Amino acid sequence: MLIDLRDLTATQEWNADICIVGAGAAGITLALQLIDSGLDVLLLESGGLKAEADTQALYAGSVTDTKMHSPTDTYRQRRFGGSTTIWGGRCMPYDEIDFESRNYVSHSGWPISIQSLQPYYMRANRLCEAGEYAYTIEAAFKKPTRPMIANFDSEHFTTNTLERFSCPTNFGARYFGLLSSARHVRVLLHANATRIQLTSDGNRVASVTACTLPHHGNKSVTIKAKQFVLATGGIEVARMLLANRDVHANGIGNAHDVVGRYYMCHLAGTVGTITFNRPLTQVWHGYDVSDEGIYCRRRLALRPDVQRAHGIGNFVARLHHPRITLPEHKNPVLSLLYLAKPLIPYEYGKRLYGEEGTPVATWFKHLRNVMAGPFDAAGFAWHMLRDRKLAKRKFPSIIIKPKAPLFSLDFHAEQEPNPLSRVTLNSQSDATGVPQVNIDWRYTAGDVATVSRSIQILANDIQQSGAGTFAYDTALLEFEMTRYGAYGGHHIGTARMGSDERSSVVNSDCRVHGVSNLYISSSAVFPTSSQANPTLTIVAMACRLAEHLQHQR
Repeated sequence: MLIDLRDLTATQEWNADICIVGAGAAGITLALQLIDSGLDVLLLESGGLKAEADTQALYAGSVTDTKMHSPTDTYRQRRFGGSTTIWGGRCMPYDEIDFESRNYVSHSGWPISIQSLQPYYMRANRLCEAGEYAYTIEAAFKKPTRPMIANFDSEHFTTNTLERFSCPTNFGARYFGLLSSARHVRVLLHANATRIQLTSDGNRVASVTACTLPHHGNKSVTIKAKQFVLATGGIEVARMLLANRDVHANGIGNAHDVVGRYYMCHLAGTVGTITFNRPLTQVWHGYDVSDEGIYCRRRLALRPDVQRAHGIGNFVARLHHPRITLPEHKNPVLSLLYLAKPLIPYEYGKRLYGEEGTPVATWFKHLRNVMAGPFDAAGFAWHMLRDRKLAKRKFPSIIIKPKAPLFSLDFHAEQEPNPLSRVTLNSQSDATGVPQVNIDWRYTAGDVATVSRSIQILANDIQQSGAGTFAYDTALLEFEMTRYGAYGGHHIGTARMGSDERSSVVNSDCRVHGVSNLYISSSAVFPTSSQANPTLTIVAMACRLAEHLQHQR
């Protein structure tokens, strides 16, 4: 059943077995998994079915260092479907080593194993519409495939692991019909959760209050439920826990000042020039398409034993085109992309272009590149229109065929948990009266070591294998890895999972320490960040939590 809080005529009190706050990937997954449970489920969503500026403005906040982190209202969407309405669809599970306690990665270690999460990863793959759960080239493809780099043998890196790509699936649009027609699920739109009321002893949630925006009449509803789940994303989870201080003076679950700390994203960048000494036909940096029509892409992945031997975090890399902003590449397609900068959403444009301005001379150089290769540019434009804009399963990203065997390296690295990297509240409040967040994202010397050592090892492997050379400026490496600051919408670790409440916020079942009926379903609970985009693991963890909640009736 679909209900809009704006349509209620008076303040009401509702009851449910389970109240889920937030209808993004986690919240929708939970509701889907509980459809046939017989439990009465209420799913609250702050926004509506489409983007709304006044609702999105509730994400406004402050950033300590604007060079290190994007504005707080970017990369997040406050509407039904959440940030799956804008995600790129990249899916991959975390690696076994990510769950281990590693003495060289501070504050690492999960209280659960990857084996316990494996069945839920398979469910998550289906919900994300990423095809078969097969993340190596051997498992995913029965027919032979071309090698990533011919005759490249490395004892340090593998080239057979895959990223699989969702449509990308907008969970709101994909599962709206199923949830709105479900007998035991109520979806309440335009319901901004503003207050979590605990019992006087602070051991249970008594109710959650949700309201409309003031100009919609300040209509509200108070929900009483047996179990409550916060599924509002890594930043908003911390905000809600910190903002509710009626019973616990430091915020819910924050007796030991852990909520909001250990905030991680990922480290990412594009560095150097790889020159292969073999024909382009022997180097493959594009997508393989599985028999079921799923786009898959191979990476250079640092082996777990190498991570342990060198005391560094997880790291993957892809072959990449030269930086778009530099007209010296003389590539008409890259220059066309540069000229199209005003049409690219912020979330993608920041990574493609950075935030520097566009001198007129640079603009004309790019225009000259396009005019020198108009057929290349036109062909690429048609490909993007046909295979990305119009296709149901979209071509995942920009792949440029080079004229020569020259590439740059696009990397994605684990960020270690750092208690000084954190989300707090600032002195301002949003339109509903909830305090805004301040984000102080920081990286560590260990993060720099992960990237620099991994790239050095890879450069040596490329040369020693006889495949070619990898040249990069070591003096600029730290600048390159932080050029874009915290990477994208990967908001991780602010309500971390653990067995010790002095260093974590939730237990292995994702229940908030000391609060018997409050759970968190979000990448906020991840103790470490891995090399992987978090969405698939968010969905897997939501499937796992749904099963646990069914046993708590």
